[in-house]
Amino acid sequence: MSERAALHGLLRHSHHARPEDLPALAGRMATELGATSMRIHLVDHEQRELLPMDDGGADRGSLAVDGTLAGRAYAMMRPYAADSRPGPARLWVPLLDGLERLGVVEVLSAEPIPADRVSEFEAACALLAELVVTRSSYSDTVELVRRRAPMRMAAEMLRAQLPPLTFATGCMTISGILEPSYDVGGDAFDYAVNGDIAHLALFDAVGHGSYGGMRAVMLASLALAAYRNARRSGHDLIATYHHIDTVVRDHDRRGLITGVLAELDQRSGRLRVISAGHPSGLVLRRGRVATVLPTPTALPVTLGEHRTPVVVEEALEPGDDVLFHTDGITEARSADGEAFGVDRLVHCAVRALADDLPLPETARRMVHAILAYQDEQLADDATVLLVRWHGPAAQPLT
Repeated sequence: MSERAALHGLLRHSHHARPEDLPALAGRMATELGATSMRIHLVDHEQRELLPMDDGGADRGSLAVDGTLAGRAYAMMRPYAADSRPGPARLWVPLLDGLERLGVVEVLSAEPIPADRVSEFEAACALLAELVVTRSSYSDTVELVRRRAPMRMAAEMLRAQLPPLTFATGCMTISGILEPSYDVGGDAFDYAVNGDIAHLALFDAVGHGSYGGMRAVMLASLALAAYRNARRSGHDLIATYHHIDTVVRDHDRRGLITGVLAELDQRSGRLRVISAGHPSGLVLRRGRVATVLPTPTALPVTLGEHRTPVVVEEALEPGDDVLFHTDGITEARSADGEAFGVDRLVHCAVRALADDLPLPETARRMVHAILAYQDEQLADDATVLLVRWHGPAAQPLT
């Protein structure tokens, strides 16, 4: 059967498919493409394990992201063939929704898949990824497969409000990550791309540990809602800052949120930033720190009435990376009490970028380095938001 006919068949059978039906649909697709089987593995929330969807994510058959060929396909976002002799040929294909990494698909076949046919399986996996995402909106099945531990209430509430971890256009890529996965303390990030302007925000609400983290999460949730409300009302950066400040202060005058609000013009690379009592952002260029963005340029949220915010502008060059982070990154401490610090953060980022890793993999490795530094026990949330400006897009799609 042709690739086109196989994809049409998958679409036809998908209209009434539940998440539980996706493994069978993948198997049907494998047969129609001339393979023996296709098995979906979803990545867990900590991005450490790839969990088979056809057995509910049980430990049987789970694969580590680090140190396996399946994990390499996930990390590098490209297919890898395994030398399975003797035995069936195996191809690992990343499960991607755009640039959002959902996991991998294991393709088994009697003979190695020719290089000129690998794209057929990539197309099939792209369609499977779309189905995983859409079915996640109507069911808990995908979410339950991805969980490796109970989710605390604060994390349940906040994570439901975060955008996808990664998004890309023809001229920029955005990638964020938040740890710990199952117990958050008030960090949050958001973004939206409206026309030529990418809107970016990072928040750190004070109150980690209070009432199980709920006060901080309530503040962060309010900041996210106020940010989206201001953004969708067409406010500029300064008006957006004041709107968030007023909304949060009216709810909790004693609450306190540091944060970064930014806009990136994708045509010109002009970056505009307000840093509300938050750690400074960094512009990385050709393996070094090109700019340390000024901070603070505004007071933390709920104190905004006492000082006028200032917008800082920076001209990016094609290939520049902008790194925003919360203080849980730099203030992470080793067993002997030594802080991770900005220098280690920069070294970690530069090393990952030098390896020419995809941006979401750079973010994953950075946060995992923070976790390893303090024996996997975070005292505070560790959040990274990375933005890469590739340069002006060629022509918009029509």
